[in-house]
Amino acid sequence: MNEPSVLYLDNHLLVIGKPAGFLSQGDHSGDDDVISWSKNYLKKAFSKPGNVYAGLVHRLDRPVSGVMVVARTSKAASRLTAQWKNRTPVKRYLAIVEGHLDSPGEMKDCIAKKDQKVRVVSPSHPAGKKALLSFNPVWSKNGMTAVDISLKTGRPHQIRVQFSSRGFPLLGDFRYGATRRFDGKNLALHSYSLTFEHPVKKEEMNFTWGSPLQVWSKLLPGFKGRAHLKQTVIHLHPEPNQFEWNGCEFQDR
Repeated sequence: MNEPSVLYLDNHLLVIGKPAGFLSQGDHSGDDDVISWSKNYLKKAFSKPGNVYAGLVHRLDRPVSGVMVVARTSKAASRLTAQWKNRTPVKRYLAIVEGHLDSPGEMKDCIAKKDQKVRVVSPSHPAGKKALLSFNPVWSKNGMTAVDISLKTGRPHQIRVQFSSRGFPLLGDFRYGATRRFDGKNLALHSYSLTFEHPVKKEEMNFTWGSPLQVWSKLLPGFKGRAHLKQTVIHLHPEPNQFEWNGCEFQDR
């Protein structure tokens, strides 16, 4: 398995590119995870024999690749976590879905975990949480479409569930109705860009990581990865409070 790529490092945070297959945080399996890897990396980079701090700020599903931020201090962790809670970071994803999408759009749903899966539920559902995103198709061929996604809320499995519920499951996502395999056990979903405020310097930080898209280009004839992204701009950037809803109030995770 490929190791994470270091995109940025200072005294307050570490920004990496997480390969698909890596856990965000360790579990009972003992498989590779971002936090353990980050601690080992920092120990070697700064020749520290003891424990080092590496705080989880946000997550990406195991079969998903993309940009991740790891806090190096508890102060940075607290400030970064507050940004994610307030939904101020700008998160951009690229996905390949089954089916044909030919125009930009928005998706707004209430979703909740039910029967060990996340599902779209009615606005009156007591556990329903708002899920918002906008998207723009950038490539389509052989019954598949690449979509550039701007994620407004960061619900677990949100992108997977919202597209699947409309008949467009992600390649490789058999849990949510896919019929086509992608790359082993991985999904055709990549968090390619992340923008947030530095927790101490208060400067805007933007990171783009496109290396996994080279693999996508090999798996999907005619797909040019980053070249397609350069040709598109999503103009749909509604903030959550600009939508009118009936029920399904925001709830913290």
